[in-house]
Order: sequence, then C-alpha cells, then structure tokens
Amino acid sequence: MRSRRGFTLIELLVVIAIIAVLIALLLPAVQAAREAARRSQCVNNLKQLGLAAHNYLSLNNVYPLGDMFPTGNFPGNGWSMSWTVSILPQMEQQALFNAVNVSFNYTDPYGGHINTTVGYTQVVAYLCPSDGATQRPSPPWGALNYMGNWGGPGEIATFTGTCLSPYWGDSTNAPSTNAIGVEALTDGTSNTALYSERLLGLNGAPPVYPGKTSDSLRGSFPAGVPVTINNPTRGTPTTIALLAACQNLPATTVGISNYNGRLWLVGYPWNYVINRYNHVGPPNSLTCYASNSFSNADGGPQDSIPPTSNHSGGVNMAMADGSVRFIKETVNRQAWWAIGTRGKGEVVSADAY
Repeated sequence: MRSRRGFTLIELLVVIAIIAVLIALLLPAVQAAREAARRSQCVNNLKQLGLAAHNYLSLNNVYPLGDMFPTGNFPGNGWSMSWTVSILPQMEQQALFNAVNVSFNYTDPYGGHINTTVGYTQVVAYLCPSDGATQRPSPPWGALNYMGNWGGPGEIATFTGTCLSPYWGDSTNAPSTNAIGVEALTDGTSNTALYSERLLGLNGAPPVYPGKTSDSLRGSFPAGVPVTINNPTRGTPTTIALLAACQNLPATTVGISNYNGRLWLVGYPWNYVINRYNHVGPPNSLTCYASNSFSNADGGPQDSIPPTSNHSGGVNMAMADGSVRFIKETVNRQAWWAIGTRGKGEVVSADAY
C-alpha cells in the first residue's frame, strides 16, 4: 500500500510554536517603528507651532498670548480666545481664522453657538498621534494636545514663561502678565520653552487613580498640601512639599480626568490645563493641585501641571527659538525649572536637558 505524505500533529504544533515565537519577536519591533513614526509626526507638529509663533512674532513683535481676556470675553467670566486661534493664519488655516466670531456676547460655555463651526473643527496639527485617546474630552468640541509654557514654580515668581495672560486682576501678585517679545527672553530663546504636549482628558470623566499609566497622566489629583503661592518667597519649601505629596499619593486618591485640552478654541486665565502647562513637576509626572489652588483640577499657579505624553521616556518640546527637543523624564529639577522661565538668570547648558 502507498503511504500518505503529511504532517504529524507534533510537527504541526512545532510549526505553530515557531510562528508564534517569530510574531512575539517581531511585534515589539513593528510597534516601536510605528511609535517612531508617530513621534516624528509629533515633532513636526511642534515645529509647525514654533514656526507659526515666530511668524506671528514677526508680524506683531510679540509671542501669542495664552488667552485674550478681558478682550472678547463672555460677560461675567474669563473665557476668551486661545493662543491657538491667534496663530491659525500662520498654520495655513486662514479660512478657519476668518470664521471666528470674536464678539463672544454669550454666557453659554466655550464661545457660544456663534463659534460652533470653528470650535467643532478639529485642527489635526493640534493633536499628537501618539496620544491614543479614542474620543475627544468634550465632543463635539475639537481638542488640544499642545500647550503653552506658563512658567516655573509660582512660589518663586508668577507668569515667568512665554504663554501669558494679558490680565490677572492683581498687579502685585502677577506684575509680568501681558504680551512679550524676544527682548523679554533674557535667558536665551534656545533655553526657554515655548510649547510642549499633554495627554488629552477622558471623555465622560471616569475616575482615575495614581500610578504610572496613561490614564493617570490624564487626570488631576488633589495633593492636599497648603501652598501659599501669591506671595513669592525665597526658596521653594511648599513647592517641594507639593511635589513630594504628589509622588506619594495614596492609591485610592481619585483624580478628575476630563479637563486636559478639552477644547482648542478658548483659554481661561485661571485654568491652565485647557491650553497651558508649567515647569514644576518633571515631564510625565502626575498633575497635582494644592489645597489653596485657584482652580483645583483645572490647574493654577499653585499647582504642578507638567507636560505628559505616550512617548517612551519623555516629551517633545518646542523652544522659543523654533527648535524642537525631546526632554527626558529624568531631567534635573533645576534645569527643568530653568528652561521654564524666560528671564530668571539661570545658567543651564543644553546637555542638562
């Protein structure tokens, strides 16, 4: 009788096992290649933002303001246009810019129905492809991954960054608010941060808990530490205490998760997580607000509102000279604070961050 040729069950299982091992070996490489492409696109987005800010600077002699309050605000509150609106013409979005209604004479949230056409439009360059969020934080409003630099620890001095507010209501506590030009960046444009990134908030505001996860980095947590930031003091004892408390939050601490970058159209002087970040906690650390915070989960000058991302090991950052750099999570604290301020006189070398 002629014998039949074929695989035995054991041979088939061996082949399947080999294929599984090959897939296991190749999959991380494929994922790494995809992330490298996404990270490259994120760098390109920040490069566009930096160039747009410089083109705006060339036309107006100042960097774009973080918000336009009290011009174009709603009656009785501080909502106004964000820096992202100001640079739309420089982002090849002139038609969208022309469609913005700047009167803002409505009390309903985020610019009123007069700006839904613009606000519902998602500007692709304002999103990082590595974010991974499946929904916008506040649909149908367009979201924002890229944030302006508010400055270093408010305990040292308020509004020390490059993305400022024209009005704070208190010239004693915030004397340096308003538009600034290159002349204000005495620390050097290459050593001063302009824009960085933050992960989007979560749609529906599900609870999040401390931990080095993507979801925890999308939340804002109560640190429960009293920090008096309105009266700058020598040293940073309460800022250090805030960071220590933030690093040691109980695992049961509940964070609010839907605020980050929830819409790109507007800004708010007191709520930084909408369109700004600060240089207090290092990149990819938790966002924490102090017990005396102006804005609680929305983030204010007393709080730690670091840039966050899904890039391994750090975040991308556009500097005030238009260059883009990758800032590691392990950056030295003094260097991190130094590149957040525009004119504090810190000496920091480029290899420190």
